[in-house]
Amino acid sequence: MLRSLGQRHVALGDEDVRVAALRGAVARLRRRLAVHPADFSDRAIAEEELADLAALTARGVPDVRLLHRSLLLVAGAIGSVSALSSELTEVRLAVELFEGPRER
Repeated sequence: MLRSLGQRHVALGDEDVRVAALRGAVARLRRRLAVHPADFSDRAIAEEELADLAALTARGVPDVRLLHRSLLLVAGAIGSVSALSSELTEVRLAVELFEGPRER
């Protein structure tokens, strides 16, 4: 991804590609969750947090702390639903694009 190129972020027109990647990942997870037939106890929490993530991406580059908080809540709410694991992983990877370089 972008880190492998040694870049922090790239703009696509006027939009940061990290924001576009997160927006797309969140949209895909929201669609999969909407059509998922099983009803589970924390579904409403997942739906609310995904809506919050979508709103954060609509405002430009979001606060990393808010991204991590929402990701944690979404993962906790749907982490055991294996049918959604690939979309959840995609959201997690998109959130990681916003992290700075890690110290070794």
